Amino acid sequence: MRTIKNWEDETLNPLLDRFGERKDEFKTSSGIEVPRIAPDPKLDCPQPASSLGYPGEYPYTRGVQPTMYRGRFWTMRQYAGYASAEESNARYRYLLENGQTGLSVAFDLPTQIGYDADDPLAAGEVGKVGVAISSIKDMEQLFDQIPLEKVSTSMTINAPAAILLAMYIAVAKKQGADIRKLRGTIQNDILKEYVARGTYIYPPAPSMRLITDIFQYCQAEVPRWNTISISGYHIREAGSTAVQEMAFTLANGIAYVQAAIDAGLDVDKFAPQLSFFFNAHNNLLEEIAKYRAARRLWARTMKERFGAKDPKSWRLRFHTQTAGSTLTAQQPENNVARVTIQALAAVFGGTQSLHTNSMDEALWLPTEKSVRVALRTQQIIAHESGVADSIDPLAGSYLIEHLTDEIEKRAEEYIAKIDEMGGALNAIERGYMQGEIQNAAYDAQKAIEREEDIVVGVNKFQVDEDIDIERMAVDPAIEQSQRVKLANLRENRDEKKVAELSAKIENAARGIENLMPLFIEAVESDMTLGEIANILRGVWGEYVAEGF
Repeated sequence: MRTIKNWEDETLNPLLDRFGERKDEFKTSSGIEVPRIAPDPKLDCPQPASSLGYPGEYPYTRGVQPTMYRGRFWTMRQYAGYASAEESNARYRYLLENGQTGLSVAFDLPTQIGYDADDPLAAGEVGKVGVAISSIKDMEQLFDQIPLEKVSTSMTINAPAAILLAMYIAVAKKQGADIRKLRGTIQNDILKEYVARGTYIYPPAPSMRLITDIFQYCQAEVPRWNTISISGYHIREAGSTAVQEMAFTLANGIAYVQAAIDAGLDVDKFAPQLSFFFNAHNNLLEEIAKYRAARRLWARTMKERFGAKDPKSWRLRFHTQTAGSTLTAQQPENNVARVTIQALAAVFGGTQSLHTNSMDEALWLPTEKSVRVALRTQQIIAHESGVADSIDPLAGSYLIEHLTDEIEKRAEEYIAKIDEMGGALNAIERGYMQGEIQNAAYDAQKAIEREEDIVVGVNKFQVDEDIDIERMAVDPAIEQSQRVKLANLRENRDEKKVAELSAKIENAARGIENLMPLFIEAVESDMTLGEIANILRGVWGEYVAEGF
């Protein structure tokens, strides 16, 4: 039977020898020593069950790193982007100056669905819910004075993820960066778009082809990049339960792994670049258990179902965002408390990076002040609360372990049902996941209306109020400005080169050639996002959800 000494000798100490910990001693404000891992053999308490394992070891219930936050804190990655690239760049630099440790890019709706800012279908939406990025010139401005080789960047982009990643790589090359050193993540999770969010472009089969092209390209050229962030966040925002969020996310992950294997990729070559993205809701203990159960079930899935041999392939690494759907327009200051509880759940659950929502996001885009408060929430948890001083501090709690086991069991039941249907893609096409989420959302809303579940300030503890907090607004003139920029770009580029590359992309889309190198060459030649996306629309068509 494996002992804590085995763990210390074989897993913990080699890492300590290399990196050490943040401090020599970890103590409470009363001077009580906080053990590295509880239970500690020096303490009079039972050893963890064999199903728990140890931090940094299979099945990773207790975390994917042997030291977790004693080595370094999670990445504080505030999601931001609005209006023009210039304005978003200013917000990024403001956040970095205030202690943010990673960037997270929000794109506007036209960008998310592959339209340039001057497309008629983009009218009225340019820069409204994120930054408008139509060309490499926009991407250069977005990261002006931000060295991409030295910062970790997450981009919340799905259907056109390959094109935006191509722009990012092209900008890094212009900066003189070694692209093999680039660190970050593209969301690139198209299945959850069909299930919950709706910003898809192409039918499922070619969409999956784009994803495996990214896997293959990054495996060879950008090995430190996370090629997908398999997302439960939007599934939860659409109304799912915690169990459904975890189950459907892992089912989608299984579909991506199988698609990559079917495309001829070695599981141990691409799996270490997979990452996940989860929601953090208000039920503190359930959320903590959800993350622990997800790690354990994914580790077993990769090892037993897919035969992965590399321990890095077994590890479920994830980003967390606090729950936008729990924020209220009523008494918006209360959202600071909600976000704090949710952030604590993510930290107790062992997240690798975290975004904390701002208190005013139920009303409008967050102001600089509200963003700073959200970031300070993470920093207070990290530096003042003490919860990061011990690894998996709630392990061994009867309730936490019961919830972890129960969530895992129920998620397995969902995954078994999805397997019976032929996998996630078939389950989505049959409307199974969508139906389960809709039913859960309906039940949750009815519970609020019956006051079985209390939402403070909404169905209880209401007050008459005038909202008197600073408001963020996007100047509508941004749309015309973007149109002018695009006109200038098209006027000054080599149209013969553009025509040649357009033909090459069309031919490659009809065949099996990896599209990523062509996308990079195209954006370097000033082809726009919409132009490339429209070539693919011409070859693959557009997806229309059943019933529309």
